[in-house]
Amino acid sequence: MNRNRRILFVVALLFTIIIALLAIDMGRRTTAPWNKKRQLERALPVEPDGTDIDTTVIDTSDTLFVEDSTGR
Repeated sequence: MNRNRRILFVVALLFTIIIALLAIDMGRRTTAPWNKKRQLERALPVEPDGTDIDTTVIDTSDTLFVEDSTGR
């Protein structure tokens, strides 16, 4: 019985160590919900490169006035 107890203890200890290592590995790879934005910034860094031009603003000073040909 003493030998069986020792074998059970070793197997249980190995199982517990393996489960703990898997839990630590999963914890390191998982992002907490409150860090999602920071994780995205680290994965896809946004660096201003000067090519981002605001095209929603129309420069109306260079447009020509064209008369309506229908004569209204």
